[in-house]
Amino acid sequence: MKDLSKATVQSVPRKNRLPKPISVGVTAALAVGGIALATQQAQALSALVIVNGITSNGGVGVSKNILYGDKPLQDLDIYYPKPLAKAIQSKKATSDNAIDDSYPMVVFVHGGSWESGNKDEYAFVGQSLAQAGYVTAVINYRKAPEHVYPDYVEDTAQAIAWSYKNAESLHADPKRLAVIGHSAGAFNAIAAVANEDFLAPYGVKPNDIAAVIGIAGPYSYDFRKFSSRTAFGSDATPETVMPDHQIKGAQPPYLLLTAEKDKVVHISNTVKMTRALKAAGVKVETGEIKGASHATSIGAMAPPLRWVNDVRAQVLSYLDKTL
Repeated sequence: MKDLSKATVQSVPRKNRLPKPISVGVTAALAVGGIALATQQAQALSALVIVNGITSNGGVGVSKNILYGDKPLQDLDIYYPKPLAKAIQSKKATSDNAIDDSYPMVVFVHGGSWESGNKDEYAFVGQSLAQAGYVTAVINYRKAPEHVYPDYVEDTAQAIAWSYKNAESLHADPKRLAVIGHSAGAFNAIAAVANEDFLAPYGVKPNDIAAVIGIAGPYSYDFRKFSSRTAFGSDATPETVMPDHQIKGAQPPYLLLTAEKDKVVHISNTVKMTRALKAAGVKVETGEIKGASHATSIGAMAPPLRWVNDVRAQVLSYLDKTL
């Protein structure tokens, strides 16, 4: 497996660096029609936050910087489908408390070698999924090297549990909640759900989640041989941290996608994770994103780039039939 380090890590040969999937400038370009982002400080969820914090532009709405925990980077943004955003704005204007629709929900976990990236860089994913009709949480989590495994998985589990418990307040259906992750975020998402111990502190079980999608995730490799070892404790081993060794509890169905031209995460990760899930009696599907690199396997989630590859179509098809 290739290294998971970011291109900004100077000690890693260029061929082994993880290309930054979406730069801030490219993100802005991708969000054609865009979303006007609120600039409020991070705060806990309340009806007032939802109503007053939502902004709408380009067809979807967003509430920014909502806390799911009390530690740094434990916050998320919520993206609303256009009809829901309009209904919330109408409710604000008319003081009408009735919004009848209940939408499916997605929690998205970004990549970045466990040491970089943030929810704002992946606004295009929230916008894309909201445009497709999903209330979407795009989360932050604590990063290495200050925070090593299991901190970022614990954060992911807490964000998933928060989303599940607050879904109805967001006009979403907790029984139709899926988790999606890309690259290191796919590791986080699958590790947080596959091992029931991560969700248990919040009173949530893995099979409370309706589906999990991993895109180009490193689920089974020896991190000790790569610079990504700094994201794991000095005493950690693949057997003690990799999700394919940590399946515990009744599970939801999974979709694991690989990128045909991925030079960063080897397909063996998906092969081994699939084998482990099937051995545990879990329903799992796999798919290949034709022509995709590691970066474009998530970049093409942006509606303006859907022509690059079919990752968006595969994700939405699976969500539609599963949720």
